[in-house]
Amino acid sequence: MDLKYKTALVTGGGTGIGRAASLALAARGVSVAVNYSRSRDDAEETVRLITNGGGRAVAIQADVAKDMEVRDMAEQVVRHFGAVDLLVNNAGITRHIPFDDLEGATEEVWDELYQVNVKGMFFCARAVAPYMRKNQQGAIVNLGSIAGQTGLGSSLPYAVSKAAVHGLTKSLARALAPEIRVNCVVPGAVATRWWAGREEQMKKLAPQMLLKHISTPEDIASLICTALEQEAMTGQMITVDSGQTL
Repeated sequence: MDLKYKTALVTGGGTGIGRAASLALAARGVSVAVNYSRSRDDAEETVRLITNGGGRAVAIQADVAKDMEVRDMAEQVVRHFGAVDLLVNNAGITRHIPFDDLEGATEEVWDELYQVNVKGMFFCARAVAPYMRKNQQGAIVNLGSIAGQTGLGSSLPYAVSKAAVHGLTKSLARALAPEIRVNCVVPGAVATRWWAGREEQMKKLAPQMLLKHISTPEDIASLICTALEQEAMTGQMITVDSGQTL
């Protein structure tokens, strides 16, 4: 799929991987709807970066964990740009809880992480699917994590929620074919604000990787764009982790 002149919705598009994906898509001629929940200033800054470079973008507030807000967001994107061709399901949250602290993985934590990380991605895919089907084409990329493959990560509920995202990707690929392709980009450690307060831990991790460096948001964004472009691929997990899981 040639991405030029297409319209993308990027959830959590104001910071980190979401911002990098928004900028990378805009550089390819895509009009970008930058979703945010609370990070309004960051989302509007992403929009400014795109429009200052001659691109088209708009910031749209919606909590992806709330189905009606998501449906309204999809309608806003179509009203503003006329279509929604691409979805980058990037929005996600975590809680840092030691794995052996089973009591720390409360029902509230489970519900919160699943509501955003899993149900939120489903809500967004469901909301954009009718518009993509109407145009007989569309592509979705979900953001997974190696935590969903290894069982390790910032917390047990987070790792399990990302494993669910990987399963959701395969199920959506079946449900939305043939008009809509659904794939999952699976990052390892990425240098984003999620490491705030744990920078030393991140620096110690890099030498253990085959490529000796932590991935950047731009690394992940590049693969997101490639997955959106690839018309002969659906239901796939694509790992980009500098060899971390080998």
